[in-house]
Amino acid sequence: MEDQNEKGKGAGHSSASRQHSPTTAMLLSIIPGLGQVYNRRYLKGLLLFIVGASFLSVFSEFLNIGYWGIVTLGTLEGVDDSRSLLIRGIISIILTVFALTFYVINLIDARREAVKIQKGWRITTIREGFTTAWNSSFPYVLVTPALFMIIFVLVLPLLFMISLAFTNYNIYNSPPRFLLSWVGFENFINVFSVPIWRETFFSVLSWTIIWTLVATTLQIGLALFLAVIVNDKRVRFKKFIRTFLILPWAVPGFVSILTFAGMFNDQFGAVNNLLLAPFGIHIPWMTDAMWTKVAIIFVEVWLGFAFVFALFTGVLQSVSGDWYEAAEVDGANKWQKFRFITLPHVLFATAPLLIIQYTGNFNNFNLIYLFNQGGPPVRGQSAGSTDIVISWVYKLTFDTMNYNMAAVISIMLGIIVAAFAFIQFRRTRSFKEGGDNR
Repeated sequence: MEDQNEKGKGAGHSSASRQHSPTTAMLLSIIPGLGQVYNRRYLKGLLLFIVGASFLSVFSEFLNIGYWGIVTLGTLEGVDDSRSLLIRGIISIILTVFALTFYVINLIDARREAVKIQKGWRITTIREGFTTAWNSSFPYVLVTPALFMIIFVLVLPLLFMISLAFTNYNIYNSPPRFLLSWVGFENFINVFSVPIWRETFFSVLSWTIIWTLVATTLQIGLALFLAVIVNDKRVRFKKFIRTFLILPWAVPGFVSILTFAGMFNDQFGAVNNLLLAPFGIHIPWMTDAMWTKVAIIFVEVWLGFAFVFALFTGVLQSVSGDWYEAAEVDGANKWQKFRFITLPHVLFATAPLLIIQYTGNFNNFNLIYLFNQGGPPVRGQSAGSTDIVISWVYKLTFDTMNYNMAAVISIMLGIIVAAFAFIQFRRTRSFKEGGDNR
């Protein structure tokens, strides 16, 4: 009966509904809320109008100064702080994006409801409308606080860093005493055209790549070797061995790094004085670039293999013993069983985490800086012989205050890491099969 009554009401108002114009509703919504009033959603229209008017009254002056500041970066030296103006301008852009999103939603909503009315849709009561809106928007209400946190804690600093790459912000031109100015892509060009920047960049980048590939591959290889041995049926005390091998992962990283830095000290370190001295060997671990790199790779293998071992040993326990028995029946030897059963299974299950391990070592600032501050130094370069890109950026920021070049290198580093991770994820079987399932 209720359905028949609603149909009757819809039939009674069919002529009026057909005359209801979605275009008119959308045009009226140029002023937020008027389109909803036209659709006889009076409370909704009033709320949208109040929100729009409140935004303009509260943020109009802020947006005006923000856009002026981000364009000019200030006009009075010693008075205008270009950094504050830049941040204010970025916030103005973010607020404008929110406002435009709200404005577009207002237009679309007015047109969509007008189309429904034109088709004979019965206008809901205020209570029904509130219930429907709450049910449909409840997930967005929960997500909104996290979204704001991401925008102002992550996106805002990221945009500020990117903006600095296009300015002349360095130790010789630092606000508020001096004003910043936009220099376009000049800083990016200088990385490849100015000798000191070009030589340092390619030297640091090449070592970063070598360090990442060698150290990470060695720790993965060692972890796989140990995991396969411990998983063997003939090995006893498996729980004790696994616990013992995971200990390097349990100890805080910075404690292990500082301990190794003391052990590899040229003068009083245990490696030279206790291990090598009986053989008459003295190695300059901290002063010779090659030996420092060897020591750093050794320390990273020690720090990182335990985590990968934990991954591999868990995966190996899930491999069915029937597969190995079937392989033995077919005449497979140990190498063939490892190559065609163990290795594919382990890599398939852990490939994404192994990629994260590579990208993590690419940005492994703690080990490089705590072990030897990126030293020993290199003549004619602004980075040490063992500095990787991230530690070089740190020195550019806090030691030499080349903020613009630090931002440029950070952007290039981010692009390299993102591209590498994306390509590798796309090539993994787990990613491909996950996409097929979708």
